[in-house]
Amino acid sequence: MNDDHGHILVVDDDTRLRDLLRRFLVDQGFRVTTAKDAAEARAKLAALSFDLLILDVMMPGESGLELTRALRKESQVPILLLTAKSEIEDRIEGLTGGADDYLAKPFEPRELTLRAKSILRRSRSRGLDYGGTLKFGAFEFDPERRELRRGEEPVHLTEAESSLLTALARSPGEAVSRESLMAASPEIGNQRTIDVQMTRLRRKLEADPKYPRYLQTVRGTGYVLMPD
Repeated sequence: MNDDHGHILVVDDDTRLRDLLRRFLVDQGFRVTTAKDAAEARAKLAALSFDLLILDVMMPGESGLELTRALRKESQVPILLLTAKSEIEDRIEGLTGGADDYLAKPFEPRELTLRAKSILRRSRSRGLDYGGTLKFGAFEFDPERRELRRGEEPVHLTEAESSLLTALARSPGEAVSRESLMAASPEIGNQRTIDVQMTRLRRKLEADPKYPRYLQTVRGTGYVLMPD
């Protein structure tokens, strides 16, 4: 990325944290606009274009989660949620509401910066021309149609397998957390089921499922799809 990492809107009712994040992110090369609540955020969204929104969940009035759900009806702008809640159910609620990532307070500003850059990389990669499909080995996958082919032959995927592969294909080369994969795959009940489904996918895609080349595990995080 260049020196202008992107334009971020930080929305938090805590003045001290809001100002701290603005100064830190500016020092890291971002352009930053701030808002104290959802109403002010909406006004700024109407007037300006942003590459990423960082929203506090627990705000007076319209919460960050409610704002996320509303924005997702009209926009695909990347969203990172901040909250004091750290239980997995709360994280899943945020991700199913349309957020791209979720960071629990308290957090290190450096971690926030890394997550922001990762979200922006994924967002920009979706805008690149992949010819509508991703290729890996003998396979080709169209994430819009959720179709997998080996040469001219279609490869059958279950609903769970299709959801997982689509979620990974949206961010090629980027690690996708198990929480995000669960949010993208409502038919999957828990993280252990994700691992089972990934094993089945590897049997269909990998020459040697025990040593996967394309569907790789990212220890402590989740999985990554590595296309050709």
